[in-house]
Amino acid sequence: MPGTNPRELGLMADCDSCFGLCCVALPFSASADFAVDKKAGEPCRNLRDDFRCSIHAGLRERGFPGCTVYDCFGAGQKVSQVTFQGTSWRQEPGTAGQMYAIFPVVRQLHELLWYLAEALTLEVARPVHAELRDAFDATERLTRESVDVLRKLDVPAHRAEVNVLLLRTSELARAGRKGKERRGADLIGAKLAGADLRGANLRGAYLIGADLRGADLREADLIGADLRGADLAGADLSGAIFLTQPQLNAATGDAATRLPAALTRPAHWPATRYERRSGGSGSARGTGSARGTGSARGTGSGSGRGSGQRRRG
Repeated sequence: MPGTNPRELGLMADCDSCFGLCCVALPFSASADFAVDKKAGEPCRNLRDDFRCSIHAGLRERGFPGCTVYDCFGAGQKVSQVTFQGTSWRQEPGTAGQMYAIFPVVRQLHELLWYLAEALTLEVARPVHAELRDAFDATERLTRESVDVLRKLDVPAHRAEVNVLLLRTSELARAGRKGKERRGADLIGAKLAGADLRGANLRGAYLIGADLRGADLREADLIGADLRGADLAGADLSGAIFLTQPQLNAATGDAATRLPAALTRPAHWPATRYERRSGGSGSARGTGSARGTGSARGTGSGSGRGSGQRRRG
């Protein structure tokens, strides 16, 4: 294993090396996330001949915020350049169906690789590092299997095996914090501004539209937490574990939101800073022209576009 940097491991999307698979293989329905209906296997009307998006710079303004939320964890370039050796579905139309079928499978495997790689960066998880490395190597090998193997792969079974290690990692990371146990909790719209959620177990929690301004989420386990429309302005997520870019993309934060080093601040977050007051409330102070919150609601599909790829761990 060469390291744990997501980019070095190929776990960050490289659209220049992909055949626009998320724009073709996945379906979406006309909604707040997508301006039109599109069937699985049907190229998006905005996909150019060079596999790039013709309205990429204005997706939210044109009614496609769901596209800005989705992330393939590098599965697109893996399928395009490794599985199909750089030959696109346009060059070989007969491979299109196979390519579209295994793309969601490889995406799920790459998501697991993201979690495993993060777990290997945690010193507190050293007792299980050997097992985590074995699981990482086994999962990475699966991503390089043939089309036939990938189409028959029991992804839920493999995920369940990996999840045992991720749960153990979570327990080690949160040990001694006595954080709140809110696994799978319904916290839709919850008022949690300034809340002490350090070390909390928020696996699979429904935090849709929750007010988490100024909340402390360090060492909180956020795997599979639904953060669609959640307000993370001024929140401290710098030490949160198993947080992903799609989760952040689906939420709203600001210039004061603290993030893990491997993640980037979404472009649609407003350029304001949340300031927590002594009484527990907060205010937002502008630091420039706001770019709009544009929080996207996911489609609820594990393989589809939007933020709804929730994994109930």
